[in-house]
Amino acid sequence: MVFEHFALNVTDIGQVVDWYCQNLGLTIVSEQKVAPFMTFLADSTGRVVLELYSRDDSAKRNFEAEHPLTFHVAFVSADAQKDKERLVAKGATFFEEVHKPDGSHLVMLRDPWGMPLQLCQRAIKF
Repeated sequence: MVFEHFALNVTDIGQVVDWYCQNLGLTIVSEQKVAPFMTFLADSTGRVVLELYSRDDSAKRNFEAEHPLTFHVAFVSADAQKDKERLVAKGATFFEEVHKPDGSHLVMLRDPWGMPLQLCQRAIKF
């Protein structure tokens, strides 16, 4: 099996999609402009990684009430410090960072809606 996507029911779908495209370099691959506003986003490789949608008849997670290690969306970063500063300036909030013994730098943020984001500057690629 090949991984296709991960889906999340979010509030403010248009604003969330715009923020992810503008600040994380994701691109819209497919979009439904009527409820439930399903939007498939691809990373810079062109692979779809995330579906965001908005359904009022289904629960939306309160990301701010959960620890970011319960769930987070992780992105590869060539410079986690620089990306942290850039994303915080665009409305993300800082949660924590870890400098691992192997030289990796992991930064945990929350997007402007509270969804946890991790920046992964790995010393060893996998």
